Amino acid sequence: METTTSMDVEEQQPSPTPNNVKHFGLKNSIQTNFGDDYVFQIIPKDDWSAMAVSLSTNAVKLYSPVVGQYYGECKGHSGTINQILFSGPSNPHVLSSCSSDGTIRAWDTRSFQQVSVLNAGPSQEVFSFSTGGPNGSLVAAGCDSQVLLWDWRNNKQIACLEDSHMDDVTQVHFVPDEPGKLISASVDGLICIFDTSGDINDDDHLDSVINVGTSIAKVGFFGESYQKLWCLTHIETASIWDWKDGRNEVNFSEARTLASESWNLDHVDYFVDCHYSKEAEKLWLIGGTNAGTLGYFPVNYSGTATIGAAEAILEGGHTSVVRSVLPMSRIHSELGSSSSSRHSSGIFGWTGGEDGRLCCWLSDDSPQKNQSWISSTLVMKPERTCKKNRHQPY
Repeated sequence: METTTSMDVEEQQPSPTPNNVKHFGLKNSIQTNFGDDYVFQIIPKDDWSAMAVSLSTNAVKLYSPVVGQYYGECKGHSGTINQILFSGPSNPHVLSSCSSDGTIRAWDTRSFQQVSVLNAGPSQEVFSFSTGGPNGSLVAAGCDSQVLLWDWRNNKQIACLEDSHMDDVTQVHFVPDEPGKLISASVDGLICIFDTSGDINDDDHLDSVINVGTSIAKVGFFGESYQKLWCLTHIETASIWDWKDGRNEVNFSEARTLASESWNLDHVDYFVDCHYSKEAEKLWLIGGTNAGTLGYFPVNYSGTATIGAAEAILEGGHTSVVRSVLPMSRIHSELGSSSSSRHSSGIFGWTGGEDGRLCCWLSDDSPQKNQSWISSTLVMKPERTCKKNRHQPY
């Protein structure tokens, strides 16, 4: 049984507010468990009729993103679920998941039953997967030190790229506007770009290699034609690359310190993700504290590279590390402008983390919000004399 509880955020007294700061009240939270399971990832169905949530119980649960209603769960993995992905408009009811049990499984979200499985092998862990290819029929998977490719139409493995990486492949992504291009990233610090047309192999189809220099946790595309790549590492550094020519454009080796100086809250301990608004042409770095507070920090990647003051703060919902952020509707362009919420329900988004809790956040101009809100004093910069000693070195 699932339980839904309303939560209050400690009420703050109003104070002078920078025009570009958005405040968010907690609408409600859903406890996804009765034990100690984590929320790993939250993703939306293409039409936003459902959101899928992967848990440390090796199951995926589905909820309504508008009211939080619980729909059901997909169970079958025997190892940690590392990524989940909806198939898109062509197969709107199909949800796929990859796991450390060496499989990629597809589920029908109407019946919650498994409909197919790809097996990477008994000793393989599948850390990431992506669908695409020149005619959209490929499934790529990042495994222990290999990139595997299947044709999903017949579940036949067509390639094993094993010479390009020396350690766990943490990310694989087909490029959105160039589905024949595949990017892989690894604990070995390398990002590889492959051409997946024809008979695929390491020698003839490895286009280029980018050396980030440290273990890569997550990458994503952004920019007008998706030519730029943001990169987050396991030691919490951030960088921006032009993947087409392999050029490093921005490198933030002290990203946590730069973000921490933008508010009066605890030191930023980790980064959850990056989000990009194509409409506003803005990139945000989403940082979190071990106590569960999140901040959206704008990244200036043209001219002088900077991490700016938090433009949104989500505080009071989580009690532990946040693992996933699902923004809803036009969140990015709202942060980039003063316009009101364009989503009918006024929901800013959902977050999930190691407290096993899903939290739903409302914009402060939503008619549904309670009277609790986040004070703008949280993002006012401290006096310079205090700044030096505010954080312990890490």
